[in-house]
Amino acid sequence: MRYCMKNLPKAYNPQEVEEKIYKKWEESGYFNPDICVSKGVCKADAKPFSMVLPPPNVTGTLHIGHAVMLALEDVMIRYHRMKGDKTLWLPGTDHAAIATQSKVESILYKEEKKTRHDLGREEFLQRVKKFAQKSHDTIVDQCKKMGASLDWSREAFTLDEKREHAVRIAFKHMYEAGLIYQGNRIVNWDPELQTTVSDDELVYEQTTDALYFFQYGPFVIATARPETKFGDKYVVMHPDDERYKKYKHGEQLNLEWINGPITATIIKDSVIDMEFGSGVMTITPWHDVTDFEIAQRHGLEKQQIIDYDGKLLPVAGEFSGMHIDEARPKIVEKLQSKGLVVKVDHTYTHNIAHNDRGGGRIEPQIKKQWFIDVHKEFEQDGKNVTLKTLLHDAVSSGDITILPKRFEKTYFHWINNLRDWCISRQIWYGHQIPVWYRGSEVFCGTQAPKGDGWTQDSDTLDTWFSSGLWTFSTLGWPEQTNDLQTFHPTDVLETGYDIIFFWVARMILMTRFLLKKNPFHHVYLHGLVRDEQGRKMSKSLGNIIDPLDVID
Repeated sequence: MRYCMKNLPKAYNPQEVEEKIYKKWEESGYFNPDICVSKGVCKADAKPFSMVLPPPNVTGTLHIGHAVMLALEDVMIRYHRMKGDKTLWLPGTDHAAIATQSKVESILYKEEKKTRHDLGREEFLQRVKKFAQKSHDTIVDQCKKMGASLDWSREAFTLDEKREHAVRIAFKHMYEAGLIYQGNRIVNWDPELQTTVSDDELVYEQTTDALYFFQYGPFVIATARPETKFGDKYVVMHPDDERYKKYKHGEQLNLEWINGPITATIIKDSVIDMEFGSGVMTITPWHDVTDFEIAQRHGLEKQQIIDYDGKLLPVAGEFSGMHIDEARPKIVEKLQSKGLVVKVDHTYTHNIAHNDRGGGRIEPQIKKQWFIDVHKEFEQDGKNVTLKTLLHDAVSSGDITILPKRFEKTYFHWINNLRDWCISRQIWYGHQIPVWYRGSEVFCGTQAPKGDGWTQDSDTLDTWFSSGLWTFSTLGWPEQTNDLQTFHPTDVLETGYDIIFFWVARMILMTRFLLKKNPFHHVYLHGLVRDEQGRKMSKSLGNIIDPLDVID
């Protein structure tokens, strides 16, 4: 004992011992359940226990929040491994299409004053792959230095060849079932990144703006966006509003507007809030979700006012070609000269949507995009179901438990308000949509069709489409591998509560449709590590804490 104490260093130095210990762990092979069986550490018929690592994005490095995730999961994995269970903890990384492309585009412009279009698709993608590989290597090194006992022999990447095949098979199955369709719908458009983003990828910033009250014929309307009003030719009111009882649905009125006289049509719709403003509003169906839905219900025309760069189109007359921020005060000034400005409230507070990944301000647009229909009925196991009901039943039945339990309410609220999922993105990095065109012919498949003249759809898939396959594509699906038979469904999904919609729900949706199973039995949601201002760890905010710095 005296000898041991004499030779024990006064201070623990992790750099001297931890790398050696991890290397011994790796060389032993015990992170791999197959080797555990072959060495008799666990029996071939031992109970399996499996988890997939929530794949970190290859946009940089891990932060202290990832360290919490690794610690929690490693505790569970080592416990089951020590019990003698056939234990698998499967690692991997996510290509995180929008975030990674945005990061590389930012570096490209900062260092070379070039855009991706200057390089062309092929060369730009090579730059992205190089960046992603460097980030991947850093992430793996961080995981190892934190002692995570992951089975690196089974490592996966959401954009590797095997996952590419799985994505194409999944797309084809859903397309042939009529659950994937292409249509003109209103989407969240990011003018900066020039792509659509999903509802779940929006962040809202509270802003105080001017709220303008304009005279619109006999009505007073309120708007914070005068630049959208050039195409407004429908005035909407609640059918039960006694103030406007004399006006009939479909009635037309002639009135003076921004660029001269127009004919407006009365529309009665119960979506109108009678308590807001005057209880009357005009609608811009091309640039607002609520207005689009009103137009859909009543078969109204839709006219684009703002282009995809955020500039006004010729319908705006003298303001055509101006960016909306520049045009707004000038439009108000013109309405003022016509005596159509009733008042301006400079204390109006509302939420402005931004792209969580790129930061750009969202401009709703109607575009032809690819969607997953969550409302369409199809037959499964002799029952008529929808993707929404599959999502709901997975948790309401008790087949999947969510911990902490309070997040079940959050989960169900999201499902109840779920709209069709826009899965196409106008970026270059990611899984290119497996659809080809030749004239009026359309082909969907896992490979390009034979013959000349075919052109593949240039859009890529939403990152969460490929991430939604993570629990089973990593185990060999669509092949019926031994891993898939042994380790799926996985036992626990441990992740941050902030991606319950992005990822947890998407995995349940995809797995229940494609495999008719649940992806996991339990969802364990951990809290978020925040900075001193209560903000999430974010590379863009510069508040990342590298766990390796903490170790040092």
